[in-house]
Amino acid sequence: MSVLTRDEAQTRAQILDVERYTIALDLTTGEETFDSATAIRFTARAAGDTFVEVKPATLRSISLDGHPLDPALLDGNRYPLTGLTAGPHELRVDAAMHYSRTGEGMHRFTDPTDGETYVYTQLFMEDVQRVFAAFDQPDLKSVFAIDVTAPEGWTVLGNGVAEHTGEGRWTIAATPLVSTYLVAVAAGPWHSITTEHAGLPFGIHCRRSLAPYLDADADEILDITRALYDRYHEKFDEPYPFDSYDQAFVPEFNAGAMENPGLVTFRDEFVYRSAVTDTERQTRAMVIAHEMAHMWFGDLVTLTWWDDIWLNESFAEYMGYQTLTEVTLPRALHSVRAGEAPFQAPFPDTWVDFGVARKGWGYDADQRPSTHPVAPDPDAVPDTASALLNFDGISYAKGASALRQLVAWLGEKDFLAGINTHFARHKFANATLADFIDNLASATDRDVHAWAEQWLRTTGIDTLTAGISAPEPTGGPTEPNGNSQSWALTVTRDGSRPHRVTVGAYDHALGTPPGLGHLALRDRFDLDVPGDGTPTIRPGRRPALVVLNDGDLTYAKIRLDTASWDTVLTSLSGLPDALTRAVVWNTARDMVRDAQLPPATYLATARTHLPHETDLALVQGVLSFAAGQVVDRYTNREDLPAARAILTDLCRDLIRRTEDGSQPGLRLIAVRHFIDAATQPDTLRSWLDEGTVHGGPELDPELRWRILTRLAVLGATDETTIAAALEADPSATGREGAARCRAALPTAEAKAAAWDALFTGDTLSNYLFTATARGFWQPGQEELTDAYVARFYPDAIALAARRGPAIAEAAGRYAFPAYAVDPTSLGTGIRALEDPALTPALRRKLVDQLDDLRRALAVRSAVAPAD
Repeated sequence: MSVLTRDEAQTRAQILDVERYTIALDLTTGEETFDSATAIRFTARAAGDTFVEVKPATLRSISLDGHPLDPALLDGNRYPLTGLTAGPHELRVDAAMHYSRTGEGMHRFTDPTDGETYVYTQLFMEDVQRVFAAFDQPDLKSVFAIDVTAPEGWTVLGNGVAEHTGEGRWTIAATPLVSTYLVAVAAGPWHSITTEHAGLPFGIHCRRSLAPYLDADADEILDITRALYDRYHEKFDEPYPFDSYDQAFVPEFNAGAMENPGLVTFRDEFVYRSAVTDTERQTRAMVIAHEMAHMWFGDLVTLTWWDDIWLNESFAEYMGYQTLTEVTLPRALHSVRAGEAPFQAPFPDTWVDFGVARKGWGYDADQRPSTHPVAPDPDAVPDTASALLNFDGISYAKGASALRQLVAWLGEKDFLAGINTHFARHKFANATLADFIDNLASATDRDVHAWAEQWLRTTGIDTLTAGISAPEPTGGPTEPNGNSQSWALTVTRDGSRPHRVTVGAYDHALGTPPGLGHLALRDRFDLDVPGDGTPTIRPGRRPALVVLNDGDLTYAKIRLDTASWDTVLTSLSGLPDALTRAVVWNTARDMVRDAQLPPATYLATARTHLPHETDLALVQGVLSFAAGQVVDRYTNREDLPAARAILTDLCRDLIRRTEDGSQPGLRLIAVRHFIDAATQPDTLRSWLDEGTVHGGPELDPELRWRILTRLAVLGATDETTIAAALEADPSATGREGAARCRAALPTAEAKAAAWDALFTGDTLSNYLFTATARGFWQPGQEELTDAYVARFYPDAIALAARRGPAIAEAAGRYAFPAYAVDPTSLGTGIRALEDPALTPALRRKLVDQLDDLRRALAVRSAVAPAD
């Protein structure tokens, strides 16, 4: 399949204006294909040649202005349109199209719980051509009018209000001008909950087998949706630009969600079948906020070419976190509906979750060889294949961090004024980075263009290091003994960007010996870095702890002075603000990854302070890094027993702390991590046999499959038990759990069967592939899996070529031998990068994985005893 180049897109945009697509989809033609008939009205500005994209199972007919064309001229996914005359034209294409099992194009899923079938589109980047013929690029916006024929009993959803006209036929209201990749259809026997808000129909939808779980959370989801909708209308001058707002939770979705105007699609794991924490509910709310922000930034105003994808994702990421914070914190502004109290969800400051769960994603991506600017040069994104690689921690987390720093520097009033100018100038059209910066600059006297060059066009992370000294007495404030008291802060910067940061100075609380009690904020002040080199002088004795970037308003690695770090090791949990603790935990995380802090010290710090932590996002973030990286990848083999014992003891402490039932979220996190860290099966078996953790919680499907997976890893269960568990839970997640368990069994036969399913069978859906891959590689099973390390590369390369980008991404992310941390594995991977058959999607994942492997080796080497 040919990928679209930027040059081709620019040429086609100069030739064509596309006015309207009229599309008829017939979903009643079988389980493998559906029918797609498309009429495209467009105007050629001048005579010339171009092409239309379509990727059919069978191209039955194609005609231009009523004249038949030869279907045999289809070249891959392109049909040439040669000799176009200037003026209006109509192109008609009739084809049978393949359903997808990989979450691309028109995905088809049959629910194993009840046998019901659902289909939905995911047309992002270049998958529209899997569903209907199109001039598939973001700057050829058009009106889309879609009719769908579906089986009786199905409901059809689309970008606009869908009307059932009888006999399984549905007409979806025509869209305003939108890009091809934003067209959406979802069809099936949906369970739907509908309401109305601000004069528009709102709805949430899921498959029928999830109906009880959606019903249980419907009030929360709809309240959050309404509150966000109202708050965005307070921020933005342009009203919501579409005729309805549906949110469909769909099966086997590759992303977290997709911002299709009027029909946002979410992965249906957000319809919780099992117990979750408030932090996980907050994540769902943030995704809702993120996708709603896209209705303006991405859908109303759309990028011109994919080099500006950050304009979509960074904006939605920043605005999602910020707006959710505003509508859910008690101190925030609220949109009060007539006769109702303001909605308040039980969420903490969402920026804590961003700091601990998202920001590290950006930091990690920005230190790899594959790093790129937030706003790359257009020449660096020459085609759609390269553009797809930039949906990463830089375009999301780093870009959002940069925008947060911009707001801190510019002020929110001017920032929103510039945003509203941007919407007004480019609504229902396309815009570039230059347009965005010009519109921001129109609202302020500050040099936004210079800021953009320094923040958006550069790569890498700056490091800000605090230096503390006590200057000579100068006759300033004095202590009772007559000695002048003050302290001086000097911040050095390794990097080139300007930063506006908040500095927090903390003392041990009065009457509390160091290391045993709380820290109290003495002073908090703003600082511009770099300054003029003059130390900042503050009154009083030297603080026990000085935190740069207190409030986490910039994007930089932070290094504390030695005395402050000593205070952290003993008193981190005594910091009064969760966001400050997130900054300090991120500093510790960075230091471990940079081989500046031994993994054992990180574990000891977690062991000391997590039992006193009150913020669930921090507990979850620290435990995830401790388990998934510090223990499983950064700890040398001879140190593993002690590291795993610390992790298990920490989880046991948290479980004991929550025995009174007052903190169910914290207890759930601790139980999950205890299961994953267990080295002996006895406790897990007793929980499974009794159907409950002693003292709670009762085992729900998620915990049952988690325990079974760990028992499989330990060799303490078998195929008979797994099959019985699947019979008891025949749902889609049950099938995934069983696949994960079977692949985790420590036998040569189980590993061979899993490998064959992953790399030979080509029948696994995207979700079953991921579940099998996650079960296959397990720390401690190296004797069984070492032989597969070298096999991974040729098998994954061939698989990616056969099955496309979604499976290539899953193979590179989940099937990579991440626990084979040794020079031989690294060398094998580096040699594989020379294979000319590598697809861009898989190459990018391998480059990132191999860099992480190189880092893990460096960390291990730094703490290994000298020979």
